[in-house]
This record gives sequence, structure tokens and C-alpha cells, in this order.
Amino acid sequence: QVELVESGGGSVQAGGSLRLSCAVSGYTYNDNCMGWFRQAPGKEREGVAGINTNSGRTRYADSVKGRFTISQDNAKNTVYLQMNSLHAEDTAMYYCAAGSGIYCGTDRYDYNYWGQGTQVTVSS
Repeated sequence: QVELVESGGGSVQAGGSLRLSCAVSGYTYNDNCMGWFRQAPGKEREGVAGINTNSGRTRYADSVKGRFTISQDNAKNTVYLQMNSLHAEDTAMYYCAAGSGIYCGTDRYDYNYWGQGTQVTVSS
């Protein structure tokens, strides 16, 4: 059973940065997709970034390209989301997710396991 625990959320002013962490346990080679999603109040959950942990290939939603970076530290069993140049529209609960596949993108149906989320609030 894969367990995901997010941390690193908080409040920041527009233009600032945050780094989210996702500690992963119970992960197997077949669970090779890791992703970050977010959900703002009254909106559907949307994919932000995904990474194939075997190949290192990353994918991003258009809204965050050039500002957010997903990465992994295999020694620490941790996946990160570095968020720079934050906008007020980035305010949401951010979730870490794990799944299996080849594309490892931002489609929530590719992911089977979810963390509890960490809140990110960006003030303008």
C-alpha cells in the first residue's frame, strides 16, 4: 500500500516561492508515476505536474510551465514541487499522487493513491 504525506504548504505573497514535499512509502517499481494536483474551492481537481520516476520525464500543465518544477530524490523517497513566481490563482489545496503508466502526466485517472493535501495560499 502506497502512503503519501505532503508538507511545505503555507502563505506567501504573489511573486514568492514555495517548495512542497511528498514523502512516499510502500512504493514499488510498478508505481512509477508521481504527480501533483491542486483543488481550489468550488473548482475541480486539476493536474499540475507529473514525473515518470523510472525515466525522469516530466510533464506540466500549461498554467505552471516555466514556474513550477517537479523533481524526485530517490534516496529520500521524496518528490518535490518547486513553485516560483506564484500567482493568487495558484491558491489551492495541493495533493501528491502516485500511479503507474508510461505517460505520467496530469490526468487524475492515471493515479491511484493520494495524499491528504497541503494548503497553499498566495496573497496579491
